[in-house]
Amino acid sequence: MTSPGNAADFRPTHIVPQDGLPAWETPDLSRPTVPLDAFLPVRLLSRRGEWGEILCANGWSAWVDGRLLLAVPQPPPTGGRPLTRVEDPQPLLARCTEELERYRRAVTDLAAGRIDPESFRRSLRGARVGVVVDGESVWLYDETAGRWMYGDGSRLATYAVVEGPGVPAAPGTPPEEADTEGGGDVRHVPHEPTKIVELPGPEAG
Repeated sequence: MTSPGNAADFRPTHIVPQDGLPAWETPDLSRPTVPLDAFLPVRLLSRRGEWGEILCANGWSAWVDGRLLLAVPQPPPTGGRPLTRVEDPQPLLARCTEELERYRRAVTDLAAGRIDPESFRRSLRGARVGVVVDGESVWLYDETAGRWMYGDGSRLATYAVVEGPGVPAAPGTPPEEADTEGGGDVRHVPHEPTKIVELPGPEAG
């Protein structure tokens, strides 16, 4: 458990979504630990693919599906700082547009007799796109991360994931730096292994 001073200095970068989150001792689905409560503030320490290593205010750490963490609002970025992929919907919109255009061209060629059905299937192998537009709201499928994103025209946020976190990184693979959505760089912070910390109840003096 961290000391009261450390707890007071704890600054979360994310919170757990309203349905809570499963957690694991390591980035390995065979090693589950205590799930995280809804709206729990956490600090994202590092990423390994879809996995996110989090630290709680009481010193407890675990690995979760980092795609589902909700970023804590941060002060506006300083002038000249580029938007990240999650903040800016345009890169994902561009990818969806390219895939949809690829499909349209293949359908046009098939209808015009320029390609046969087998060539049509081969030309679209690996194509995957998902777009739902409802007024100012948009839902986009992010194939690279296996998740659906929701946007309001200015920002995107994870709406749902297709599968759980991926295969653990190879042994010795260094964790990636965490993206804290404008909260500054967060480096991998050494700390004790995952452990369950029993907090004192109200009757404790």
